[in-house]
Amino acid sequence: MIYVPKSALAALLAALPTSALCGQQTVTIPQQSALPAPPYADYADLVVAAPVVIDATVRSEIRLKPINAPDLQPGEARLYIEADVLALIRAPNAVATRVGYTIDVPLDARGRPPRYRKSRVLLFARSVAGTVGQMQLVRSDGQRGWTPGGDVLTRRIVRETLAPDAPQTITGIGNAFHTPGNIPGEGETQIFLSTADGRPISLGIVRQNGQPPRWWVALGEVAGEGSPPPPRDTLLWYRLACTLPPALPDAVVKSTGPDADIAREDYALVVQSLGACDRGERQ
Repeated sequence: MIYVPKSALAALLAALPTSALCGQQTVTIPQQSALPAPPYADYADLVVAAPVVIDATVRSEIRLKPINAPDLQPGEARLYIEADVLALIRAPNAVATRVGYTIDVPLDARGRPPRYRKSRVLLFARSVAGTVGQMQLVRSDGQRGWTPGGDVLTRRIVRETLAPDAPQTITGIGNAFHTPGNIPGEGETQIFLSTADGRPISLGIVRQNGQPPRWWVALGEVAGEGSPPPPRDTLLWYRLACTLPPALPDAVVKSTGPDADIAREDYALVVQSLGACDRGERQ
């Protein structure tokens, strides 16, 4: 721990909004060896929520007094951490070379918090308005221990998110219907999704006699068959697998009778094909 004059610390804490000081949860830094591949969806959640993503080294930590952390959970401590920026992975504007933020951490059997000084971390945060270099983690686990796999995955998701044709957040299902073909057993189901920015995403499931159903996804206004199902652990896969409900809501099904049943079956095929939205330990 380092010593900081009370007057300086008080001024610093006063500059931070209450939300920057409160509501954090336990965060740990994993060991860097023998780690499994980080879950794509877990890191995608962080990248999508974080306007600022930083690769940094912790320079110092100060344990805040209870008066400055009134909502702290038993068995935890709130730390104010300063970290030196090694690389700015994502940010709308320039960021100071040293940043500060708060985080809640578990106490050990002796009532001591973990030591993070000199630890390399990935920070998923937003800038605190009206301050220089002050950050607020976007989530309680917005500080992650740096690992090669985590770094590579974070940078890849940032590139996917910032691409001009990046799929936007899916907000719901607009409507779905099945159109039977001229031959019994053939037909096509179309499912139209709503997105945060209004750009359409549609799913199509085609049934042809003697062949298993196949599905595609289209981004944009153009009607007709789109692209094949997205590979797992890509941004489009994440948007679909981690947002779509497990079953087609009755309210959006515009077909009736057997056609409605087929639409539901085809939607279930899409969900099964996408697989589970694996967030690792944070399900």
